[in-house]
Amino acid sequence: MPFYTFLMKHRSPIEIDDVTRLANLAFRDSLFPKQSKNFDEVSTYLETQAPFYYNLALFDEIWEKYLEG
Repeated sequence: MPFYTFLMKHRSPIEIDDVTRLANLAFRDSLFPKQSKNFDEVSTYLETQAPFYYNLALFDEIWEKYLEG
């Protein structure tokens, strides 16, 4: 499953945690790498191209949750 699909399971109109915040930001970003399962690709996108700022240490934690399934 792509990372974006994982994130969309956590979308919510009310921001309840860091995962929800990233999910909502990714949903509004039409250029987010929606099919990617690659950590480096998503991390690099967030660091260099995303139209929003997101703490990469928090992203690392969310990626671990993604890997846990």
